[in-house]
Amino acid sequence: MSFFRVKFLSFFFILISIFSFFNIIYSYYFNLYLNLNTYYFCLIISLVIGILFYKIKTDHKKSSIFEKILTVLLGYVLMPLILSIPFYLSIYNLTFLNAFFEAVSGFTSTGFTIFENIKHIDQGLILWRSSIQWIGGLYFLYSIIFLIDIYDESLKKTLTNFLSFNSTEIIRQSIKILLLYSGLTLAIFIILNIFGIRSFNSLNLAMTIISSGGFLPVNELSLILTNDLQVIIFSFLMLISFFSIFFTYNLIFLRNKNINFFYEDIHLFLYFISVVSIFFVFFSYDSNFTLSFLSLVSSISNIGISLEVDQTNFNFIYILLVIIGGSFFSTSSGLKFLKIYSLTKYSINQILSFSRPKNVFMNKLIFSKINFDIKDINKYFLTILIFVISLFSLTILLSLSSIEFEYSFKLAILTLMNTVNSSSYGVSEFDFQNLHFLTKYFLIFFMIIGRVELLSLLLIAKKFLFKN
Repeated sequence: MSFFRVKFLSFFFILISIFSFFNIIYSYYFNLYLNLNTYYFCLIISLVIGILFYKIKTDHKKSSIFEKILTVLLGYVLMPLILSIPFYLSIYNLTFLNAFFEAVSGFTSTGFTIFENIKHIDQGLILWRSSIQWIGGLYFLYSIIFLIDIYDESLKKTLTNFLSFNSTEIIRQSIKILLLYSGLTLAIFIILNIFGIRSFNSLNLAMTIISSGGFLPVNELSLILTNDLQVIIFSFLMLISFFSIFFTYNLIFLRNKNINFFYEDIHLFLYFISVVSIFFVFFSYDSNFTLSFLSLVSSISNIGISLEVDQTNFNFIYILLVIIGGSFFSTSSGLKFLKIYSLTKYSINQILSFSRPKNVFMNKLIFSKINFDIKDINKYFLTILIFVISLFSLTILLSLSSIEFEYSFKLAILTLMNTVNSSSYGVSEFDFQNLHFLTKYFLIFFMIIGRVELLSLLLIAKKFLFKN
């Protein structure tokens, strides 16, 4: 068994035990004893598994990419099983499937919930839901590092000058990610407190924002954001999970400013400015732009949470923004803007090359010296193809479960893009608790597929379609 595969999972099981310990301390401090024993069970089980994984004798033979993919997929199943323990053993009489559904939804940063009324949940369990998101967001970022060799050279250059990572570089980047991820969470928490949001809500929202999750500590966001200034600040904070997690670090600490480290974020910034400008000019004539701005940012960052206002006319626009997504190295999901932009530019160049055969059209990304080749384009096209197939399959499965086609279609997109259902998409009142058990398993499966699709299915396809 490979050294890094075991240590990769071991770290996260130990991290779960640490958060279990924090929940125990929090519960004692605020006299929250209702579900206290459940965190002890989670602490002991996760710690034992983490230590066993760490102590397993391993060789230092380099793992194949398929072994790494299996490890990542295994983590998306095993860790939610442990994380579901406080839900299953709580006083709320959840079935195992409902508890597992809630854990997978949080760990994949989707945000679907089986709880109908958050007010009836004790604060310890609310904090646990947010912790699951935080751990899941970090797991997603580590998965990208773990599987860095499957990505295109142009995408890897946004992260490192190395063509591939050796063990030392993986450890160095992993420590950097942990510090950045934790530091940004703390910064969001402090900023929310400064602008008048109570500490408990600020902590939960900070873990939701940094992970692109969808769990809220209350039933409606309007109970937390009570004025326009808070809405604007909260909206801008959500952009942290839209841009690369390394953007701030590279901007401040990178000595030799290499444009390759910034070109994706420059594209994303122009995309963001364009979307906001177009929406402000053409679509904000009959509504409060502050509320629309919140929904816009929430959609492009794949968080999805919004204020409970009627935005029926904009549902399609918000869903389209959800599909596009944000940075390749962020906790946001989506197809990724840079890939869609590259594929679009290449397609236009191909059309123009036939109409103007004497001209030469460069497949080059602006603000960089990077050219994308046909292999990259094939993978980008395959990404869209996989999404369409997955969307069609899940929509049919949900429709067969007696869900209206419109709801099925929207819910399928949100599931694959790991975005919570809200009023922005017209599905805020959807009841997950009373779904048929097979439908819940379908959603669990596709929530995981939505999180690991680019990490696994693309490589499997490459193995058979893009042979050297």
